[in-house]
Amino acid sequence: MGLLADDRCSATMNTRQREHATLSFGTTQDRGAVEETFYPWDLTVRRFAEEGLPREMVDRILEAATPGSPIERYLQVGRFDAVLDYERWLGFDAVRRVAFALPLRGRPVQILEDSAEHTLYRDEGGRVIDRHKWSGVEVNDTYAVARPEDWAETEELARTEEATYYTTEAIETAYGPFREGQVRGEYSVRLHIEGFYWTPRELMGTQGLSYAFYDAPDLVHRVNRFALSAFEEHLSKVLDVLPADVLYVQEDISGTNGPLISPRMFDEFVAPYYRELVPMVRSRGVRHVMVDTDGDFRQLIPSFLSVGVDGFLPMDVNAGMDIVAVRREYPRLQFIGGFNKLCIADGREPIDREFERLLPVIRQGGYIPGADHQVPPSTSLENYRYYIGRLGQVMTEAGRDVPPVP
Repeated sequence: MGLLADDRCSATMNTRQREHATLSFGTTQDRGAVEETFYPWDLTVRRFAEEGLPREMVDRILEAATPGSPIERYLQVGRFDAVLDYERWLGFDAVRRVAFALPLRGRPVQILEDSAEHTLYRDEGGRVIDRHKWSGVEVNDTYAVARPEDWAETEELARTEEATYYTTEAIETAYGPFREGQVRGEYSVRLHIEGFYWTPRELMGTQGLSYAFYDAPDLVHRVNRFALSAFEEHLSKVLDVLPADVLYVQEDISGTNGPLISPRMFDEFVAPYYRELVPMVRSRGVRHVMVDTDGDFRQLIPSFLSVGVDGFLPMDVNAGMDIVAVRREYPRLQFIGGFNKLCIADGREPIDREFERLLPVIRQGGYIPGADHQVPPSTSLENYRYYIGRLGQVMTEAGRDVPPVP
């Protein structure tokens, strides 16, 4: 999507216009957008609290990690209120983060076993999880869907959740309060949804889904048809209330050694649903459609482009995703992220070198630099604030060498 008339002609850009111009390979006047890729890691803000971050702000972020009401499991807005204040305090441009979750979290949490070493429990999505108390590590034991009969039960419960929590009134109450600030350009809106690899994988597990592509292909399609129908019926209403500036689809479709699904399987099981989703969200004002995945997903870039995706985040450096090299191959691909998060922890010289590496892409436009995942707790607040200050400086170069439209 090109720049809108008000984005081109404003004497002074507001926050929303600046983000759109940056991602659209446009002219950004004084500087490009200064934003972070993801909301903060709880362990990181706990450290920052010892180094100058206001304690009240930290407490709000930690409290928001647990949904305050059943409806917040699905229409997720409250959990990000404190994040907006946190990012403003640090000096980032304002991004109003919201999420829309599929109605697959309706089961009561059940404690199956509890000992000094671990807790075994069934979560709201039906997974059995083993939580190791000494480390906090959680390991999935079994998943909600292993057979078509499991999905039939899950879908029946999901339909009940839909009728209860996705009413027009509930959607307006959740997302409506942010529309005025977005229209005024006080912040951009970044909306997170679950994708068509992510959703069946969450229900079946990576191994279970990999087998299902061969042994139960109809089951995979049933899950994704349900997800698409929920987006068409309910996400469409969300976007009518609050049209996202960036819609990013959580997939986590790759690992360090490459994609978890082949391009052929993508075309069969994932692509058909994107081909219906992307036009629907664009018709309701979404400006940029991005896919969120870790790992090395280079083999899948042509597949995603073929279904209308604009770009990707967070561009995982330590999995080999070099955005300088990827941009050479795909000159109009949009990015958010791509800055090696480990360099932030390592201090000023590594931060400066990483910005120098990314500067050619920054100058080309279509790119908002940010950490290539959540900033780790090994990072000091001093180093993080230095990184943010340097980000503001280098973004004065944004869009200086925009590549021609092919």
